[in-house]
Amino acid sequence: MPKPVGRIRAGLRAAAEFHEAWFTARWRSTLRREARDQQDTLRALMLLDTLGVDSPVAYETLELVPFVLADLHEWHRRMGRDEYDGPGGCC
Repeated sequence: MPKPVGRIRAGLRAAAEFHEAWFTARWRSTLRREARDQQDTLRALMLLDTLGVDSPVAYETLELVPFVLADLHEWHRRMGRDEYDGPGGCC
């Protein structure tokens, strides 16, 4: 590999690391909170669907139910309920 190409790659790598550190790291907690809020909304929609409440996204979320059930305990604790007494119960 010629030396100038290696320098260019190293420079691009350094620029990408700088971009990550400067722009993304400043809002990392906000981005995580937004992602968690979106996951909570999806869980709530899927829970309502499981309980029989009609949902416009029922068909699209049906295959996600097994994955969401794995996180049910953490979710209902974060929503402020110490015990979950819904169908299937987790506590």
